[in-house]
Amino acid sequence: MHMTAEKDQRIAIVTGGSKGIGRAVCLELARADCYTVINYMADKPGAEQTLSLVEEAGGRGEICQFDVRDGQVTQQVVEDIAGRLGSIDILINNAGIVADGLFLMMTSEKWQSVIDTSLKGFYNMTRPVLEQMVRRKKGAIVSISSASSLTTNRGQANYSAAKAGLNAASRVVASEVARLGIRVNVVAPGLIETDMIEHAPKAQIKAMIPMARIGRPEEVARVVSFLCSDAASYMTGQVISVNGGMC
Repeated sequence: MHMTAEKDQRIAIVTGGSKGIGRAVCLELARADCYTVINYMADKPGAEQTLSLVEEAGGRGEICQFDVRDGQVTQQVVEDIAGRLGSIDILINNAGIVADGLFLMMTSEKWQSVIDTSLKGFYNMTRPVLEQMVRRKKGAIVSISSASSLTTNRGQANYSAAKAGLNAASRVVASEVARLGIRVNVVAPGLIETDMIEHAPKAQIKAMIPMARIGRPEEVARVVSFLCSDAASYMTGQVISVNGGMC
């Protein structure tokens, strides 16, 4: 069952919103009075928990199951959301996976799965959302990249390629739609306290970070929320690092 957005609320879609940075972004957008569509692929309990936290924060939203790798499905989902809610004001491309390994031993499946989720997912979501935004000459798109897209990180050739592609594609799209009132930016987090680094050697990691600590998801989410706000009205085509000074 879907809730309905209030008249003046902005409508936001957040892919991969069931945990981590995605969940934190949903909460920040809720605090900024957005109606938030929380996408998940498999973790329905996580998405439901995100929605509960959004509602506890005084926000409104809904959960929405789909795979960003499926272009036909994403087109239908975007059209449905725009039809029901009247507009799509914000898109956060957050869905992503890691499948680390040295390139020489990396299977084609590991390579393709990471590329498809981050980069094909960007295309599958952004293109139909832009169709909706162009009609209204208004909108903000923020994609979640990584410090790995900007620096060398052994064992992450697939992830680095996907996220660097996300940076480059976003800059080009930003230049194409800037005159239409649509802003496209990227946030590149460093090491953030999420499931992705659960088994990482944290003492060694902290030694690499000038701030000597791992970041929190909400520290990334606040930057994302800012980029979606009118306070960032003259910012587009940017890749903003949130990494404690790593690079």
